[in-house]
Amino acid sequence: MSYDEHLDRAMSESDSSGSAGRFSVPDPELRADGSFTVFENFASVAERLGRAPDHVMQYLQSELGTAASRDDADRLRLTGSFKQRRVVAALEEYADGYVLCPECGLPDTKLVEEGEFRQCEACGERTRVGA
Repeated sequence: MSYDEHLDRAMSESDSSGSAGRFSVPDPELRADGSFTVFENFASVAERLGRAPDHVMQYLQSELGTAASRDDADRLRLTGSFKQRRVVAALEEYADGYVLCPECGLPDTKLVEEGEFRQCEACGERTRVGA
């Protein structure tokens, strides 16, 4: 069997999604607290995304158009009332723009050059963030 035949066979037998299926944005645990929405599991979500909590917080503030602050328990307090689906959509947009590699789809990226680019540790692709 030639190299090309081996390659074709391997590609046809492999899971085309690779290990990208192992990543999913965790659901935020939200609760109303007066005129605030408390994001209870914010620290674990930021950790799962592999990004600094302050970076994720800044993005959410911008996307949701609100002010936010973190408390001692690493919860996030968002000013205003937000439905879960809106916060989920913002987190998914964050993952697409700042976490997932557009080339291979894996979450194995890190932000480089002061957060201007994401570098994929799996395939080596380097792209401007937010793209």
